[in-house]
Amino acid sequence: MHDLDEVDTKLLRLLQHDCSLSNKELSYRLNKSITAVHERVKKLKNAGYIKHTVAILDRKKVGIDLISFSQVFLKAHTAEVLNEFEEQVLGFSEVMECYQIAGSYDFMLRIATTDMEAYHTFLRQKLAVLPHVHTVQTYFVLSETKSQTAYPI
Repeated sequence: MHDLDEVDTKLLRLLQHDCSLSNKELSYRLNKSITAVHERVKKLKNAGYIKHTVAILDRKKVGIDLISFSQVFLKAHTAEVLNEFEEQVLGFSEVMECYQIAGSYDFMLRIATTDMEAYHTFLRQKLAVLPHVHTVQTYFVLSETKSQTAYPI
């Protein structure tokens, strides 16, 4: 938060929790003019602080009943292999997040599917058949205690 003042930080907090707030509502909460708020939001977007503005859906209402986390270990660890794996994973709609990690495995994936059968199909027809995948170990979510998108700023 290098170049952010207190108003920018407050604005980001508000938008993280409800990006549908109008500039009028934001200006009221920040005690700034609508024009000033509009310019600040524009500045924060241009500077890359705000990457996307999205609606967060109720996954169960849209038919996503299974969340899993898969640890992936690759056969080789060259830059070319790692980059190739990342590029391939980008094309999988089931993969919600992909992190290269330190430890026993190379990548951690958060995968969203409709059910166990859909996950099984994803694993056998997409993930496990990638040329450099050695091992996949998957954990299935039984319950969700906390899921948050807002960073503590």
